[in-house]
Amino acid sequence: MHRGERLTFIFSLISLSLCLAGTASPALASGPGGGDAGGGLGERLPIYSGLPFVGMLLSIALMPLFMPKFWHHHFGKVAVFWSLLTAIPMVAAYGGTAGFEFYHVMIADYVPFMILLWALFTVSGGILLRGTIRGTPAVNSFMLLIGTVLASWMGTTGAAMLMIRPFLRANNYRGNRSFMVVFFIFLVANIGGCLTPLGDPPLFLGFLHGVPFTWTFNLLPEMLVVVAIVLGMYFLLDLYMYKKEGVTPPVEEDAKEPLRLDGSLNFVFLAGIVGAVLMSGLADWGSVDIFGAHCAVADMVRDGVLVLMGILSLCTTATTVREDNDFTWAPILEVGYLFAGIFISMVPCLLVLKAGSKGAADFVIEAVREPAHFFWASGILSSFLDNAPTYLTFFSTALGRFYPGMPESLAVPRFIAENAIYLKAISCGAVFMGANTYIGNAPNFMVRSIAEEAGTPMPSFFGYMFKYSIPVLCTTFVLVTLIFFQ
Repeated sequence: MHRGERLTFIFSLISLSLCLAGTASPALASGPGGGDAGGGLGERLPIYSGLPFVGMLLSIALMPLFMPKFWHHHFGKVAVFWSLLTAIPMVAAYGGTAGFEFYHVMIADYVPFMILLWALFTVSGGILLRGTIRGTPAVNSFMLLIGTVLASWMGTTGAAMLMIRPFLRANNYRGNRSFMVVFFIFLVANIGGCLTPLGDPPLFLGFLHGVPFTWTFNLLPEMLVVVAIVLGMYFLLDLYMYKKEGVTPPVEEDAKEPLRLDGSLNFVFLAGIVGAVLMSGLADWGSVDIFGAHCAVADMVRDGVLVLMGILSLCTTATTVREDNDFTWAPILEVGYLFAGIFISMVPCLLVLKAGSKGAADFVIEAVREPAHFFWASGILSSFLDNAPTYLTFFSTALGRFYPGMPESLAVPRFIAENAIYLKAISCGAVFMGANTYIGNAPNFMVRSIAEEAGTPMPSFFGYMFKYSIPVLCTTFVLVTLIFFQ
């Protein structure tokens, strides 16, 4: 996307947000933060209001295959098209109530989302692992294991951004690298984030709703089973491909460069990012009103700290480090453009889910009864929608079913004590199955963009699903269901 097209895209988003803010103003009296209005709107929306979101997904899936040149130059305009096709009819039909929902998702969700991604992308791009690492099956498996462990403590996005470039450089002499990056997405960008609320947004949301910080350690058995199966499958596949290719590392033993880190100060900035995210969940400093959107002061402070960490990284890291790290802004720009379209076009879907049994998706909510149902329902929807609100939808559904009318502060401890298997199912589904598609979790798309920029061809949207995630992950999840969620 050229500079002029970027400006057109940004101007379109700003104009859309300002228009929606203006249309939203008369409706703000309906409730704090528009929550009540959103719930009522979700009860009125038809199921076909989600069609633009389907169009957005199909565009991401099919246009790179059948219209690659058009997509490469105009994907930002495609995102704007589906955004407008979602927002304009809804605002015309439901007025300020709908306008507020779109405005709120941009201010309260999209902007913080992109600030976090930008900060992690910027800081991790300033950490360069120099030296000779050759991607043998054993070395690759070990790197994936390290990234998987890190993901729960610095977030799946942070771990993925930190590890992907060294992983790609270690395998730059290999012929078939696509499957390596796919398994990297499986393990580092998703599965590894299930042990703490810092690992993945759904678990952090659960923490904010009363789930103890250390409770997610109880997901260790499920994680170990999934990691053992997926990492074991990766090792066997990599071993097979390594022998089939018959390649040898191009660097002789006596020419090996010792390993060393450049830009290690960025680890301090990474710690600052993790600390700021944790602080925003613990601190309660009230909220401020931004054109009707109630934003927590702690969240605003967090975003300010994240921006500061990114700026400090840019100011203190030598330009040569980023250049040698093959750092460019293209991946984060692509994610920003496409996820703007995704966030806006999925608003009707999330509102319908939020309405629960009173909305057009009542057949989904009512059909979810057993732990296995919660695991697969939260997982499948998290594969295509934002996994954080999907988690919260089924979390609230389970609380309402087991403890109707009970305040959340009282219901959550009882839920954990008496029906923890349901919370495990919801948590594992939301975290694990974010790996099922490129859009299931933000780092998936970022890893894909970085890999393609580095010269590694990646499978298409459907190729990723039918060649890898369905045969590898879904079969693994069936086994997890039989072991843990019967």
